[in-house]
Amino acid sequence: MLSKRIIICLDVREGKTTKGIKFKENVDIGDPVAMAEEYYRQGVDELVFYDITASSDKRDIIIDVVEGVAKNIFIPFSVGGGIRSLDNMHRVLAAGAEKISINTAAVQDPDLIYRGAMTFGSQCIVLGMDAKKVDKTPALPSGYEIYINGGRTPVGIDAVEWAKKARDLGAGEICLNSIDADGTNTGYELTLTSLISETVSIPVIASGGAGTPEHLRDVFRESDADAALIASMVHYQRYTVAQIKKYLSKEGIPVREFI
Repeated sequence: MLSKRIIICLDVREGKTTKGIKFKENVDIGDPVAMAEEYYRQGVDELVFYDITASSDKRDIIIDVVEGVAKNIFIPFSVGGGIRSLDNMHRVLAAGAEKISINTAAVQDPDLIYRGAMTFGSQCIVLGMDAKKVDKTPALPSGYEIYINGGRTPVGIDAVEWAKKARDLGAGEICLNSIDADGTNTGYELTLTSLISETVSIPVIASGGAGTPEHLRDVFRESDADAALIASMVHYQRYTVAQIKKYLSKEGIPVREFI
């Protein structure tokens, strides 16, 4: 069995790492460059950087922060927020990122997924999906709707159908974030994660809700997720990456070497 990846998310607003609950009430908690270096030292498998207001503010990503993070870590690094063109993608990759995460722009222009995959390779293109539980309807048969603009705007697209379309357009990976679970520390949204990870053949990252190592164990056991994204549980120093990996290894979850 392939090792499960542990990925730490750095949500960045105006140059500072920030954290909220259900995409609201964000508070600044630190410097993203310094935090990235610390998590790299702890042995995290990958990092994700989201400029969380770039899309809603209709501006480009803060490239200097990307450069600052990339030059101090030597693990895969994904960047998202405000990426709306191949030129934006090229700038971020040139700044040191290995992967591009597109969310709002992909919904507004699905062909951007295809163009990015054809230009830079599918392995570089990550679809960020922000989904929320809703009543099932003919238009939303899974009962999960896609939101854009940092979880602010519903778009009437079914999450499962969007995942399949993104896969067909060339996305190499999906980062699936539950708006309902985000920042709650009560565990991942297992139903949603299972739906998406069992539907598509590309890797799926479970995101939103992790508060304890048990939550990571549960999402790996109860879904086909390839990776788990965490934030609060390490940002507030409740756990280190090594502690999380040691626990998962003890529980029979294959993880990469830990410190």
